[in-house]
Amino acid sequence: MRMRKMRNLEPRTEKCGDYRVTNAQDRKGRWREKMPGCKALWVELGCGKGKFTAETAAANPDVLLVAVERCREAMVVAMEKAQAMGLTNVFFIDMDVANMESVFAPGEIDRLFVNFPDPWPRKKNAKRRLTFRTFLEIYCRCIQEGGELHFKTDNAPLFAFSLEEFAACGLEVKNVTDDLHRDGIVGIMTGYEEKFHALGTPIHRCEVVCRPFVLPPQEKKKEEKAHEQ
Repeated sequence: MRMRKMRNLEPRTEKCGDYRVTNAQDRKGRWREKMPGCKALWVELGCGKGKFTAETAAANPDVLLVAVERCREAMVVAMEKAQAMGLTNVFFIDMDVANMESVFAPGEIDRLFVNFPDPWPRKKNAKRRLTFRTFLEIYCRCIQEGGELHFKTDNAPLFAFSLEEFAACGLEVKNVTDDLHRDGIVGIMTGYEEKFHALGTPIHRCEVVCRPFVLPPQEKKKEEKAHEQ
């Protein structure tokens, strides 16, 4: 997520610093210690300004939610939302998604949210899409078997591509829809989602049941080369 640089980023971050995890790698395999007795660990990739994050945490007080966001300007706004709502079951990490396995142990996550990621529309950039099979392989190692990946996007080509990737990896997909809010609002919306819905843009969504799998090295190279052409 792109935002203007904040001159007061550091003092704002410090004021809500209790929500930021700076030693995330030290938490690997021990995230539930942040909330003993929680019934599940959910992770959101790319939380942006945190509307979905804060409302999801508030609606599920017995779940520990960890939100990942590379843009610190966006993350501080999300942390301020959590603080204003007095939430105690949500924490934030600023890191690259590719480093997930350095932060989460195998099978540690129960549910992963990927909401409105960058579609990277050019074919040569397909491997950067967060639903590309090499990312899926990482997710499925971090998510417990039978856990779920919940995916939403307004981008129809990205959604079609993603469904193909899920199938290619042998992953079960359920509750697939190309117009989530056709008959009324369903679930908690992100800030982007509210804007898209107001414009009449259909929201695509599905749930993926995760299981461990390993792509042969030659297949990874073949797929990446094909997408670069």
